[in-house]
Amino acid sequence: MTRDPGTLAASDLSLPRPPGYTPRRDGGLGAYEAVLGRAGFAPVAGIDEAGRGACAGPLVVAAVVLDPARIKRLNGLADSKLLTAAAREEVYAEVLRWALDWHVVVIGNDQIDALGLHVCNVAGMRRAFAGLRCRPGYVLTDGFPVRGLGAPALAVWKGDRVTASVAAASVVAKVSRDRMMQDLHERYPLYGFDRHKGYNTDEHERALAEHGPSPVHRYSFVNVNRAVSRPALLDPLDPVDPVDPVDPMDLMATADLAALTPVAAAPLACDRA
Repeated sequence: MTRDPGTLAASDLSLPRPPGYTPRRDGGLGAYEAVLGRAGFAPVAGIDEAGRGACAGPLVVAAVVLDPARIKRLNGLADSKLLTAAAREEVYAEVLRWALDWHVVVIGNDQIDALGLHVCNVAGMRRAFAGLRCRPGYVLTDGFPVRGLGAPALAVWKGDRVTASVAAASVVAKVSRDRMMQDLHERYPLYGFDRHKGYNTDEHERALAEHGPSPVHRYSFVNVNRAVSRPALLDPLDPVDPVDPVDPMDLMATADLAALTPVAAAPLACDRA
């Protein structure tokens, strides 16, 4: 029985393949994209998230489609966790400048508490991919497989370190979220969100113990739930009502994600027939 190429499973890439259809270890970050392009699956989308392990703030998921011919022009592209904050900002600007398409999804802490972190992560990846205006021929995700994308996909272990598309998505997600956490620091200055970005550091734990959780903490996390007995305290000059959650769309508005790129308003070159 012949299977429609559109139903290609991730496991198919583990089957024996002719030379030229296997990513080389020394092929650099663009090796997977090059192989998939030769196999007729270009363009390739990469998806990654930022904020999965944080106990405060949103989960941010990004999908990025790179032009294979321009991957080598992305100087400094790497896993966002391996870059300094300044280097991430530079790579972020370059990715948005040269990407064929990109889309960012923000999932608030209230949704994470209601639905669970993994459910929100998978749903965010689907939404990020669905938000792309072009039609990628293949999808690379970081770490675990995501069903229901509507395109053949492969989960790549440490994908943000070995594939350009996922690395680009990791940078876009990380920089977008860091900017949002900076904005949340302005609202809730007692917690140090501008420094630890909502992750569980000693400083953050001390602030939770002293002030209790803020409206943007994830109450489904054990350490936050433990501090619920203490009411959240805000700066007396902060006009935000402490019982009102922050709307993720407000964070998107303040992040100004499209300001650095003309791609958002330009015709796309990655439409597939």
